[in-house]
Amino acid sequence: MRNTSNFAALLQGFFTQRLMQQRQASPYTIASYRDTFRLLLQFAQKHLHKAPAQLALEEVNAPLIAGFLEDLEKNRGTSPRSRNLRLTAVRSFFRYAAYEAPAHAGQIQRVLAIPSKRYDRVQVEFLTRPEMEAVLKAPNQETSTGRRDYVLLLVAVQTGLRLSELISLKWADVMLGKGAHVRCIGKGRKERCTPLTRQARTQLKSTDAGPPGRGY
Repeated sequence: MRNTSNFAALLQGFFTQRLMQQRQASPYTIASYRDTFRLLLQFAQKHLHKAPAQLALEEVNAPLIAGFLEDLEKNRGTSPRSRNLRLTAVRSFFRYAAYEAPAHAGQIQRVLAIPSKRYDRVQVEFLTRPEMEAVLKAPNQETSTGRRDYVLLLVAVQTGLRLSELISLKWADVMLGKGAHVRCIGKGRKERCTPLTRQARTQLKSTDAGPPGRGY
């Protein structure tokens, strides 16, 4: 039987059972959560003078988490947005712990009650047509690398795919016949199809640069 008071055992179960098996989280989510807990464990070791394997769940409480978040902002220069992303990872773990260690429900609830930090959201500006044209002219299409980069930028500009979506595309995800489109697994593991313009379809058919994504 698992020791539900052992923080390290719960953390391992969170990654292997909750994130990988149950949620089938993306590699990017797992990497982000891994980095969050790496920083948290370093903070806990510094302030509790205990190695990660020796931590008990009750020691990773709301005051420790609040101190960790404050340290991220003051000493590491973490932005409020990134600070909130770290808190999201911590909350996800403690929601998992609520089912695995119900005896610690009070402590867990206090951690989950830590508020996100408000911040002003910067309006994302779109590129004007001259700016898009300048971006597309940047690659040297006299070289195979330049032609590849041109196709990558063209698909990005015309579909609005995220960088992670672009680089994970495979040839099987690109349909160049009637109703040309690209199919990808986006944020939240949601599948979506994005139409391709005639220009993008023509370039993908004729270029010898190879497909634009790392997954090709």
